[in-house]
Amino acid sequence: MKKTYKIEVDCANCAQKMEDAANKVEGVKEATVSFMTQKMKVEFDDGTDEGEVMAKVVKVCKKVEDDCEIYL
Repeated sequence: MKKTYKIEVDCANCAQKMEDAANKVEGVKEATVSFMTQKMKVEFDDGTDEGEVMAKVVKVCKKVEDDCEIYL
């Protein structure tokens, strides 16, 4: 399953850090973050709970960029 989320991030480097962190979360097959469109696209592994996985994604993204926002 793929989902797109609106985000707020201040710079392209921060967006890359968020993407790298999100891709390490268990349950995420692939995550891409676009600074230009302010969107995060996430493809989930089969059988994963989207809400649970996104809670972890938000947590790891806040660690690398504490003022970022991901609108679930």
